[in-house]
Amino acid sequence: MRAKAAALLLSAPLLVGLVSVGGRPAGAGDGSKAAGVLPARFFGASIGGLPSNLAPLGTLEAMVGRRTNVANWYVDFTTPDFDAGAASALSGRGTVPMITWEPWDSSLADPLSEPAYNLGTIIAGNWDHLLTTWATEIAAWGRPVLIRFAHEMNGNWYPWSEGVNGNTVGQYVQAWQHVHNLFAANGAGNVTWIWSPNTDYYGSTSLKELYPGDSYVSQIGLDGYNWGTTQSWSTWQSAKQIFTATIADVRSFTSKPILLSEVASAEKGGSKATWVANFFSWLESTPAVTGFVWFEFNKETDWRVVSSRASEAAFVSALNGY
Repeated sequence: MRAKAAALLLSAPLLVGLVSVGGRPAGAGDGSKAAGVLPARFFGASIGGLPSNLAPLGTLEAMVGRRTNVANWYVDFTTPDFDAGAASALSGRGTVPMITWEPWDSSLADPLSEPAYNLGTIIAGNWDHLLTTWATEIAAWGRPVLIRFAHEMNGNWYPWSEGVNGNTVGQYVQAWQHVHNLFAANGAGNVTWIWSPNTDYYGSTSLKELYPGDSYVSQIGLDGYNWGTTQSWSTWQSAKQIFTATIADVRSFTSKPILLSEVASAEKGGSKATWVANFFSWLESTPAVTGFVWFEFNKETDWRVVSSRASEAAFVSALNGY
């Protein structure tokens, strides 16, 4: 299976069939030179090693038989500069860099108590030097890059969510717009801005209230997982069950293109292989979703494609026809 997958990889199409909305490139009109860089039915991955080590990404691609169109990694506000060299290495092989940019210090013990990083500090300009540095460096780099700023903001587990860390109602939108405006002022029109909430759940913050507006967002990214029975609060859920209600919610206030910016399934509680096969069937029947970024980590549970041979086989088979 792996040898066959590697052979398929050599002829796999990369950036074809650009996503469009209403006959124009996705994101057109938002000032983004990166608009439309994602192909219809794109495949991406978040995986360890990025951005400096591409070997794990190459191993995944050889296994599944297809190049990634998008590769995502996570960067917090302690990182002083944009890594243009690593981004170029990805871009040069046909993979668009996606940066999940997190306004915190991820090494701190209490992630919900980081007052130096709360939304008010961004709005007040305390981080303008960092933001301007990144904006000018990305502008100078000049190639398309996706930025997923302060994701899963409708939850309560990150210090940029409203209601924690001293953040108040309305500040998320103000912070997002402040960051976006600084990038625009510094010529970083090659950024595609991905507004990326978690899927709705009981008690989550209203997505409409957190939306910065169509002129500040290029595309919508949704994060959702089948946790199976790995947690005391979780049950086995199909992709349709995970995403359908949130897609409808998003469509009530924007027509921006939707992608799955984090998605994966646990093994415990059902057949992951069946879940994967049904996931691709659901994608094919859901034109609102343009593509997905698989969360290829063994973290809370083993989310990886290779968590079992059955999962791997199902993923390779389904991706080949996607």
